[in-house]
This record gives sequence, structure tokens and C-alpha cells, in this order.
Amino acid sequence: MLVWFLPLFLILLLVGLPVFFALLFAPGFLLWLNGQERDIALLYRNVYQGMNSFPLMAIPFFMLAGEMMNRGGITLRLVEFSQALMGHLRGGLAHVNILSSILFAGLSGSAVADTSALGSMLIPAMEKNGYSRKFAAAVTAASSVIGPIIPPSGIMIIYAYVMGESVAALFLAGIVPGILIGAGLMLVVRLMADKYDLPKAERIVKADRTIGPVENLIARVLARINMAGVLYIIWALIGFAVTLPAINGWVLFVVFLLLSEGIFFRARKSMSEEARTVYKRAVVPLQTPIIILGGILGGVFTPTEAGAIAVAYAAVISLMLLKSMTIRDLPDVLRRAAMTSAVVLLLVGAAMAFKTVVSLSHTPETLAAFMLGLSDNPLTLLFLINLLLFIVGMFLDAGPAIIILGPILGPIFTDLGVDSIHFAIIMSVNLTVGLATPPMGLVLFVASSVSGERVETISKAILPFLAVEIAVIFLITYVPAISMTIPRLTGFAN
Repeated sequence: MLVWFLPLFLILLLVGLPVFFALLFAPGFLLWLNGQERDIALLYRNVYQGMNSFPLMAIPFFMLAGEMMNRGGITLRLVEFSQALMGHLRGGLAHVNILSSILFAGLSGSAVADTSALGSMLIPAMEKNGYSRKFAAAVTAASSVIGPIIPPSGIMIIYAYVMGESVAALFLAGIVPGILIGAGLMLVVRLMADKYDLPKAERIVKADRTIGPVENLIARVLARINMAGVLYIIWALIGFAVTLPAINGWVLFVVFLLLSEGIFFRARKSMSEEARTVYKRAVVPLQTPIIILGGILGGVFTPTEAGAIAVAYAAVISLMLLKSMTIRDLPDVLRRAAMTSAVVLLLVGAAMAFKTVVSLSHTPETLAAFMLGLSDNPLTLLFLINLLLFIVGMFLDAGPAIIILGPILGPIFTDLGVDSIHFAIIMSVNLTVGLATPPMGLVLFVASSVSGERVETISKAILPFLAVEIAVIFLITYVPAISMTIPRLTGFAN
């Protein structure tokens, strides 16, 4: 009897019942019909228990950090930085939209926040520069799925919570796939530029932007430290391939700092003062993902503490350094972050309760036997599971889908020899792309609200971008090194 909970759940979704209520009503109704009233109490008690978790506190912290940076004008700085880098390309503002999503992903980890914050700025700008509104909305929706893939990522925190995986390993595994999706979307824009006569653009550098002396000094120092860090990483990667001379790490870092000064000295001669100002204005905000990842990987703080650090950093730079936000703005920022976090956590709690009925119905064992009956070849099963996840992603939000399907599907593939981190990335990326997939992709509705364009129109315009994202999913699936190299090099995966 209980095996009918999933068809009933899908029917409730199709008739328009909100996901939270469908997740609770479908199994609760069947438990009542089955005479299992005691299990109904367990079901609804698990809603609270599913949310009552220290690791999940990272989600509202990252939501709050993203809201503070958006209100503090940080998003605008990232857009201007992207415009200065890529605005001169054919279809330049579309490239800017995608690059801004990649950079914004390191701040919020939310596709919805990305679509709302960047779309409200870039969709009108793109329309003003000759792009159709439906194309601008489609680019915004398609690129926003990068947000939960590049760390920090809310859905990866949820996956790690449910499946007992390392958050740091998942964060590291998501870096290359996220960048790969961004590069694929830019390739589509470039191919469409000539065919659809996308507007030409010139390098856009705001001439009226200023930077305070304190921020200017901090940005100069941080930029050189970051460049030295990049050179140090390149040196370390070369060391994996060839034998390099043993040099003290601090001595090497000082040498790279001097090299960085030389690089910036040469770069200073080739760009205008306005361009240098725009670049320097982006340095301080771009430290957020570096602080988060560096602290987690270095063992300085946990992912939840990293979220709190991100909030503190956002508050310092918005309220004190940049002074782009005031104390009066805080109540509204806190309200918006609380509403967004509440939606996510309620879905997590309901999905954890839903998971209880999944285990009571023995669905995991039944599905595992069915799948292994189709084939025992991991490559074939991975193809089939990608199709299943893609269909699920059309109707269900990524967080609940991970909680429901992760415990069912994860053990099947780990038993077949698929690395658990690799499968986590396959599942996370696939379900995240589902956020931009019709008919019920959440970011499509957000993009429609921001742009004023109909969801059906955006759904048609987004198809070329979805094709590339699906291709990247299969590339990640069958080339594990794409997602596993960084975690293995850093010792977070075998």
C-alpha cells in the first residue's frame, strides 16, 4: 500500500499543491489508510527533527551573506568587473551575465538569488542594448544554475548532511563542473552571436567610479597576495608532474609576491585609470569564496562556521569599509534572508519526514533490485539514472529531491564501484540544472517575474543552453577526473 506514496505525491504536484504540503500529505494519507496512525506522528515529528541540525545552519548564514552583499552593492561591483573583462566581445552582455553568475556563485550559492539579483540589473541592460527580452531572461536563468554548483553550495551542504559526506570534498568537486558549465554557455553565446546577429559591444568601463584610499590599499595588497597564491598553486601542480627543487614555502611565497608586483606593474601600463579602479573595486568582495574555502580546507572552521564568517565579512565590508549599507537596512535584509531560509529549511524538514516513509515502504530495496535487473553495467545504469534525475528535476526542487533519492540511489552506485563523491556531484549538478528546466523549474518563474516575460517563452529560448548543460552532465558522469581531481590532489578523496 505504501508504495503508492510517490504516484500520489506526483499527482498532488501536478494539481498545484505546494511541494511542502505534498511531501507531507501524500505519505500521511497513505499511512492513515494503512492504519499506521503511530507512524503518522513519527512522520510529522521528523519535520522538526529534520531541520534541527547544526550543519544545516550553514544555509541561513550563506543566504544572509548573499543578501547583505546584494544590498551593499557588491553585486553591482561584480557586474562592472565582468563588463570590463568581457563587455567587448560579440554578444558581450550575455558573456557578462554568465561570468557574473560564476563570480556571484562564490558569494551566495543560490540559483534563485542569482536570478533575482543579477536579472534585475542585466535583463533591462541587455534589452536596452538590443537583445530580446526572452533571450536575456533565458541566459540569466541558464547561468544561474552555476550558483549551487560552485562553492559555497546549499544543496551540497544538504547532500553532505543526508549522506554523511565531507562538505569540503563536495565543495572542491563542484569547482571544475561549475566553470565547465559557464564555459559551455559562453560557447553557445559565441556560436549564436553571428547566426542571430547579437549586438556588438565595446568594453564597458564606468568612468565615474571611485575607490577610497583605505579600500585602495587593501585591494592592492590582497590582489598581490592572491596572485602569489595562484603562482604557488601552479608551482605545486607542476611538482606533481616533475621533480622540483626543495624550497622553503615562505621563501617561495615571498618570491611569488615579488613576481606578482612585476606582473601588476606591467599590467598597470596597459590599462586606463578607470579600468584599474573597476578591477580594484571587485577585489575585496571576491575574497569571500577564498576565505570560505581556505578556512574549511585549512581546518580553521567548519562549513557552518564558514557561513557565519561570511556574514561577518559581508557586514564589515558593507557597513564599515564600503559604507554602502546602513544599520537601517539590516531589518529588511534579515527579513529577506529569513524568508528564503525558511522556505529551504521547511522543504528539508518535510523531505526528511518523507524519507521516513520511503524507508518504511522498502522502496530503496525494490528500486535497487529493479535497476540491477536492467543491467549490472555501471555505465549503463549511470545513463539511466541521469535520465531519471533529469525528469525528477523538472518537477521537484533540488533539495527535497536529494534528500528523497540520495539514500535510495547512492548505495546502489557505491556498491557498483562509483565513488560516492563522484555520484554526489552527478546528482547535484543534474538536479540543479532541473531548476532551469520546464515545466516547473523554479528559476524560470523567477526570471519570468524579473523580466515580465512569460515562462513558456523563456522555456523555448533556454533550450540551446539546456542542451549544453545536459552535455556537461554526461561529460562529468563518464569522465570522473573532471570532478575528482581537485579533491584527490588536496587529500579529501581517494
